[in-house]
Amino acid sequence: MKNLFKNRWKRWVNRRIPRADVQLLSQKNIFILPTGAGTVFGVLLLVMLITGINYQNSLIYLTTFLLGAVFVGAMHQTHRNLSGLEVTLVQTGEGIAGEELPFRIRATAGRDNAIAIRLSCDGSGLGAAHISAGQAKDLTLPVPSVHRGYLRPDRIRIETRFPFGLLKAWSWIRPASYGIVFPRPVPAPDVGISVEDGSDSENSSPAEGNDHADLRPWREGDMSQRVMWKRYARSGQMVVAEWEGEQGSPYWLDFNAFPGTNHELRLSYLAWLVAERDRSGIPFGLSLPGQLIEPDSGASHVNRCLRALAVYGEKRPREMDSVRHGTRLQPDAAGSGFAEEGV
Repeated sequence: MKNLFKNRWKRWVNRRIPRADVQLLSQKNIFILPTGAGTVFGVLLLVMLITGINYQNSLIYLTTFLLGAVFVGAMHQTHRNLSGLEVTLVQTGEGIAGEELPFRIRATAGRDNAIAIRLSCDGSGLGAAHISAGQAKDLTLPVPSVHRGYLRPDRIRIETRFPFGLLKAWSWIRPASYGIVFPRPVPAPDVGISVEDGSDSENSSPAEGNDHADLRPWREGDMSQRVMWKRYARSGQMVVAEWEGEQGSPYWLDFNAFPGTNHELRLSYLAWLVAERDRSGIPFGLSLPGQLIEPDSGASHVNRCLRALAVYGEKRPREMDSVRHGTRLQPDAAGSGFAEEGV
């Protein structure tokens, strides 16, 4: 029964608050209830009212009605703190699995001041923010991540308890955009890879008079200058020449270089190798099944490789999907890697 009620409540809320990166808070989507202190306050008012009726004491009546008016006034003020507030997801974050991703949110107050506004998501939250009427403020909410892939929170909660803390008014924004979670780097073992690093070799460039070359089939990402076009004209087969002095440069990171290892651990190995190559400053390429990133260096190249590792095999979240991540990944029983679900 509890799960049935919870699912119905969730569906009802999702209908009232559809997925969007901009949410205008109004009477339609603001909820308000007494807090624990407010509930005790209400019970005491009821006891005082019964006592006043029993003893026909005018002073008890006066105190009860005055405190009741304070409670009603607090209810209207708490609701006004959120009414007219526009919440916009400005920028999603990127980060490593297990870390918090920064989601930048812009809150714009309406005709009234937005006082003591708090944002929270999955146990992580921000302190109270005050926004003057008609003004905007950017808030950075850290959203916790667990697994690599797409990270789209199901709900981000906006709440206020001002004044007195007797009532709480809240609403949600259900983002349509998503952040990217990179695989958690794991030191990779020494293995043979498709092209070895020749950066330290004395023959980093073709030796003069060296006409020996290894030929291999062309694959996406290979430079056209390396294609043996004469052979292609004769046989129709595209092959690439790797001169003896050039083998191993640039350095290739290959998904298939770790046989017998599950996919998630391979991606963690590759993420670690990407960071290592970035520190060394040597150009490298990344080879994934169905995707090849040609060799390069620099921050943008590193970010492109990490993003490719992050979303490998993942389904992009659909607009109406209520799942927190694009596809769910759960730790496997052994704890040595991750098992995929729905990939």
